[in-house]
Amino acid sequence: MNQLTLRGFDDELAKYIQDLAQREGISLNRAVMRLIRRGADLDHGEANVVGSSLDHLMGTWSTDEADRIDRALKDFSHIDEAMWK
Repeated sequence: MNQLTLRGFDDELAKYIQDLAQREGISLNRAVMRLIRRGADLDHGEANVVGSSLDHLMGTWSTDEADRIDRALKDFSHIDEAMWK
């Protein structure tokens, strides 16, 4: 099946699809296909997909908290060359 007509989009879903397409810079068709594949659990390892499960945390840390986290993670940004030989 190469083509399928879908009817019955409510305003909320239509707006979500339009927003997704605009945000990702993709066509409406591609946005709908992405959502269908995700809903069918067929988007295994789709490149450049971050997801939205942590969106509720965006902007919740204070500057001080963010600085403390950055300091705590600093050691993880260094590569131990001896381990890669």
